[in-house]
Amino acid sequence: MGDIIVKPIGYIASPFKRIEEIPPQSIYAREKVATIKLIEEYKEGLKDLENYSHIIVQFYFHQSKGYELLTLTPWSDEKKGVFATRSPKRPNPIGISIVKLRKIEGCHIEIEGVDMLDQTPVIDIKPYVAKLNPENME
Repeated sequence: MGDIIVKPIGYIASPFKRIEEIPPQSIYAREKVATIKLIEEYKEGLKDLENYSHIIVQFYFHQSKGYELLTLTPWSDEKKGVFATRSPKRPNPIGISIVKLRKIEGCHIEIEGVDMLDQTPVIDIKPYVAKLNPENME
């Protein structure tokens, strides 16, 4: 298999301008509002998305530099395997967040509970449907 090519479908306009400002997870920024500015050619793909209260945003950690297979987390002094963490420093620096969908106006999607840096490239959006996810997870 050759390289996998992924291109942004939009960019985040976020209140977080510096990496140091970003909370460790979106649940710590429930009140923070941001906008996904979708690239015009993908606008038709937003049809019916307004029927969902939450969406899954997949994005590229564009400011992440390098990675280590063992890494520290904010919750432990013990290094853990990178795949057992949500660290942005990973072999493929791709993140996901489940955020509240506030409104859609044209190519602008207003979301709440954001933990993404300003100008973060968005690579996909999916509706969050609770009944399609495992129950009683830990």
